[in-house]
Amino acid sequence: MNQVIIQTDVTRGVISKNIYGHFAEHLGRCIYEGIWVGEDSPIPNIQGIRNDVLDALRQIKVPVLRWPGGCFADEYHWKDGIGPRENRKRMVNTHWGEVVENNHFGTHEFMLLCELLECEPYICGNVGSGTVQEMSEWVEYMTFDGESPMAAWRKENGRTEPWKLTYFGVGNESWGCGGHMRPEYYADLYRRYQTFVRHYGEQRIYKIAGGANVDDYRWTEVLMQEAGGLMDGLSLHYYTIPGDFWLGKGSALKFEEQEWLITMQKALHMDELITKHSTIMDRYDPDKRVGLIIDEWGTWYDVEPGTNPGFLYQQNTIRDAIVAGLHFNIFHQHADRVHMANIAQTVNVLQAMILTEGENMLLTPTYHAFDMFKVHQGAERLEMALSSQVYMEEGGKLPQISVSASRSEAGAIQISLVNMDPRHEASISLELRGHQAEPSSITGTMLTATAMNAHNTFDQPNTVVPVPFRDIRTEKGLLRAKLPPMSLVTLVIQ
Repeated sequence: MNQVIIQTDVTRGVISKNIYGHFAEHLGRCIYEGIWVGEDSPIPNIQGIRNDVLDALRQIKVPVLRWPGGCFADEYHWKDGIGPRENRKRMVNTHWGEVVENNHFGTHEFMLLCELLECEPYICGNVGSGTVQEMSEWVEYMTFDGESPMAAWRKENGRTEPWKLTYFGVGNESWGCGGHMRPEYYADLYRRYQTFVRHYGEQRIYKIAGGANVDDYRWTEVLMQEAGGLMDGLSLHYYTIPGDFWLGKGSALKFEEQEWLITMQKALHMDELITKHSTIMDRYDPDKRVGLIIDEWGTWYDVEPGTNPGFLYQQNTIRDAIVAGLHFNIFHQHADRVHMANIAQTVNVLQAMILTEGENMLLTPTYHAFDMFKVHQGAERLEMALSSQVYMEEGGKLPQISVSASRSEAGAIQISLVNMDPRHEASISLELRGHQAEPSSITGTMLTATAMNAHNTFDQPNTVVPVPFRDIRTEKGLLRAKLPPMSLVTLVIQ
């Protein structure tokens, strides 16, 4: 029996809604076709942004959206993406498939998308191939409310009022595709570039420094030591890859249980990474003012056969939904330091929420995981203890379940449970301590499947979808539940 004790009267801070953030890069079919179809498209759209994708993303309450990259950010020159679209400069997307980028989706279009989604914009600036002046003028163009060359240019292009720009990243993966820099060199560049990401008027931009690749703890040490006082956030990138990044990452659909277990092990490694990077940050920032921004995470497999290798298109199964649930629970446990996380990516790329094919669209199992867990956005994390049974398979063992709990502003207790075991159900005993009365109502939602590679297709878009969860009962003051194999369950207790 798995045992969970939740202290309903002991809170551990607020779970930032931005932990449920997203990332949309100019990569493959994420922006073009996935989000942007153009105003003349037969696909229903609002000023070029497709309606079905908009509606789906509104449903999961996207809180923040990162753009334009990724590796693309450090070859993106923002002035190429404003003004009449027929006059915009065409360029080669050297990182992702060497396709022609026509720059039809630029600053105005991205800010419109954020307004339509009612989410915060997170823009990543170009340090790798861009200048300080270019970055400074971009911020001025977007946020200055007064008389200046950039503000005048913005008005000329149809936007009178400045936008509210919440988050700005100073470069991306500067240790790799953003310039192959040493941490000392990037720390100095960050200090210089961020100086010119100015706060105009009442604008207060949250500045994010480019952080470490996986377990490069020295990078975090150097950045915090040399520039910690000049940043609001420090990023971390980590992908769940069951295979080898260069020799073969593994298939999204063709895998055995041993590879399932490896995937879960790799996903749970996020907890160790956050713990160790946070320990370094604590030495320089004991008050936890600087947020850990995990702005690229998710599963990464080999691309689907027959697709452009540079487009990173992969299918999405119940395995991916389980990985998402594990990440959410880990992020919740570290909510004092993790201020934001952005899954890679929103549409048609890597662990996508949505897949499109022409005018057709489907929601992935990962999308449904986001929908189920969104109840935790902005809720207070509750203290809890877990005693889990073991899931074993050749090559290793893991806890069978993962859990987190929160209390909504209205007082509801929200519990999310993940059963990683693909073969066995998980019996769970839940004790709610500090709860003054018997629950008046318990509602549950479940996502599960009958096969490890179950996924949604355009012919069968509802193979993996949430259903009501009813296998829960009250017994001697405890809640008892049985989770099916490979399942996610969210309970809301009033």
